[in-house]
Amino acid sequence: MRIVESFFVKSAVEPADYPASAYPEFAFAGRSNVGKSTLINLLTGRKSLAKTSGTPGKTRLLNFFLIRWKHDANDETGFMQFTDFPGYGFAEIGLAEQEKWRKMINKYLEQRPQLRGILVLVDIRHPADKKDILMLEMLRLRQIEHCVIATKADKVPKAKIVAQINQLRKGLNCGDIPIYPVSALNNVGMEQLMDWTYKFMII
Repeated sequence: MRIVESFFVKSAVEPADYPASAYPEFAFAGRSNVGKSTLINLLTGRKSLAKTSGTPGKTRLLNFFLIRWKHDANDETGFMQFTDFPGYGFAEIGLAEQEKWRKMINKYLEQRPQLRGILVLVDIRHPADKKDILMLEMLRLRQIEHCVIATKADKVPKAKIVAQINQLRKGLNCGDIPIYPVSALNNVGMEQLMDWTYKFMII
């Protein structure tokens, strides 16, 4: 499965402002500067579809994208949506802003019935972070399908990637949830991610 067209739809905070859609939706979550926007741009083949910022924590809206995909093996085509969450965990964001983030994400999880899965991004180079653990626990409790994306795999020697993934799995306490190493530099892991989303297109 591959993406053949993609469009920015709108940004929103409240459910009343979410774009109407009958298509399956997948959301991208993770700490600020972990590479959510970069991954969306890489998957869609568009360098600036999702806006990246040099200022961590600057983006504080839900950003929605319409995606047209094609499965070459069976000539199937269709649409889905991506939602880019604001990053969490940036130290300079105050408690009030963190609470706004929590409420916004909870509303999205509760009031977006077309949501099919969450891709939680973590940095493969670093130990499991408390906020990532909390996000994964929240998704387990809500019984929302999810996987873990270990970004910046090109920064780790190939011989050490498996060990880093195993360390992350243990630290995140994510059981048998898939963990996919990806790299924006050398385009590693994109096919696996698209195959994962395809599994949940029809529920």
